Amino acid sequence: MTVFHLLRHGEHNVQGRICAGRMPGIVLSERGRAEAEGAAARLAHAGIAAIYASPLERTRETAEIVGRRLALPVNVLDDLNELDFGEWTGKTFDEVRQDPRWPVWAAHRSLSCIPAGETMRAVQRRVVEALMEMREQHPDEAVVVISHGDVIRSALVFALGMPLDFYGRIEVATASLSTMRIDATGIRVIAVNERVTIA
Repeated sequence: MTVFHLLRHGEHNVQGRICAGRMPGIVLSERGRAEAEGAAARLAHAGIAAIYASPLERTRETAEIVGRRLALPVNVLDDLNELDFGEWTGKTFDEVRQDPRWPVWAAHRSLSCIPAGETMRAVQRRVVEALMEMREQHPDEAVVVISHGDVIRSALVFALGMPLDFYGRIEVATASLSTMRIDATGIRVIAVNERVTIA
């Protein structure tokens, strides 16, 4: 049985204002670093064997904080990267919502594509395949997977047997932990959106 602790990165420096996507230079805020420290403390006694992270700065920063606490190296994995927001990258969320193509994307994630970006189907395919590969490498261990809200949600809806269009029904807050396990009998979601309170 492989246990996956899916950890979203901590709050970043343009959180809630700009569609950061894969923009370079997006780093953790002071609060985000505190959130990552809280998550690391929570994972300290979980018997973690390995840490995997998206290549973006905010996830690698989060992973380094966790790695220091757990005394483990960080494995960077491209398949854990953020959804490619294409033309919407770097725009404010108000600007994105004014785009006439936004309502279709918001309502039908399973069928639509971000302009010049990525589909949620592609995101789900790559993250699920990455988890299956990790399971082969860690058949009886626990691992931490540090990624992004959309990526984690796509993995959770897969595990829950839900349509991609329901992905917005799952909350995945910054520095939250969602846990699933995979064994010979299938996938089971153990917890969703668990957080350490930061003052």
